[in-house]
Amino acid sequence: MKDADARALLRDMFDAALAAARPATCLAPYIDELKPPKGRTVVIGAGKASAAMARAVEDRWPHPLEGLVVTRYGYGEPCARIEIVEAAHPVPDDKGRAAAGRILDKVKGLSADDLVLCLVSGGASALLALPASGIPLADKQAVNRALLRSGANIVEMNTVRKHLSAIKGGRLAVTAQPARVLSWLISDVPNDDPGVIGSGPTVPDRTTFADALAVLARYRIDPPDSIRAHLEAGASGRIEETPKPGDPRLAKVETILVATPRRSLEAAAEVARRRGCDVVMLGDNLEGEARDLGAAHARQALNLAKTQDKPTVILSGGETTVTVRGQGRGGRNVEYLLSEAITANGAPQVWGLAADTDGVDGAEDIAGAIFTPDTLARARANGRDPKAMLDDNDGHSFFEMLGDSLVTGPTRTNVNDFRATLIVP
Repeated sequence: MKDADARALLRDMFDAALAAARPATCLAPYIDELKPPKGRTVVIGAGKASAAMARAVEDRWPHPLEGLVVTRYGYGEPCARIEIVEAAHPVPDDKGRAAAGRILDKVKGLSADDLVLCLVSGGASALLALPASGIPLADKQAVNRALLRSGANIVEMNTVRKHLSAIKGGRLAVTAQPARVLSWLISDVPNDDPGVIGSGPTVPDRTTFADALAVLARYRIDPPDSIRAHLEAGASGRIEETPKPGDPRLAKVETILVATPRRSLEAAAEVARRRGCDVVMLGDNLEGEARDLGAAHARQALNLAKTQDKPTVILSGGETTVTVRGQGRGGRNVEYLLSEAITANGAPQVWGLAADTDGVDGAEDIAGAIFTPDTLARARANGRDPKAMLDDNDGHSFFEMLGDSLVTGPTRTNVNDFRATLIVP
């Protein structure tokens, strides 16, 4: 297989994964089946896909509605009846805080005849930034930055976020009672746990204040005084816990997963099979240090190159972590991919792509990258040391230098990381 053909196949698989999670496509059957309530329809939401989800609802819902959603800067969509606010991600800002407060106000005072349609996707945790009473936004920002650098996984990070919030961890749905609450979720988390997606603003929370304190201790994060005092007050019972499974206040909540990483990986697999490839599906819930997973997948690819007699694609999703030790420009997908390239060590049979389906890997507006059999040789010819750049968490600089960054712009969806390794014997 020529290099251009290998690159094209990798990109076509990634594009198929994105197409399977487009809000206009995956929401359509749910919108068409939804019956209008006797009362008001209030649309709220948050996340990188939330504006596109709101646009899909507007385009297919002929009945009266109103609402507000908050999305990442650059991810807005023009809507006529639903207000779209853009705010910061992954570290929240005051625009997100103000929007979250207004969303909470919109669901207050509703009746049992009203419907709250909640649109949640990845990124909602940072965008629904309404700190609990007594916690300044600056303190919450500081903890968020520390968690992002610590190597904590998404479940751990959102355990902390839920217990620092006035809106997450089921509190939004409690505020909306007695209205019916219907949540449509685009999953960006391993195992598709609704309590983790966007920190579960409308679903019961199985975690506790004590769990949040344990996460901070595990990663040696010393939080600001306001945050420590709040979590310790909750752990001692002086602050009410988040609503738990079986809480009667959540009895009128329905939650539906409208798009998942698994469905996107299956769409990519179908592309590979149509091109004559075997597919090895490793799952949509892989976690762990990005560089360790990249090295492991490279070793698997090298073993397959010795035994397979036809092109093979290894597919996986999930959300890895990066423990930041360097000063480079990185993200979990380019960290994974650079480690995979180093371990593959120029094997002529191996190509790879890793990207975040939201179009943003780390803090960069770069989705990810592609590596090829000559990646390391081209880098060294440019005077760059791949291992040193990996140690500096500088994956974006590495692939950008080679012209192999994958830039999609805002995808307006988010079903977590997409990884494909192509082996051509």
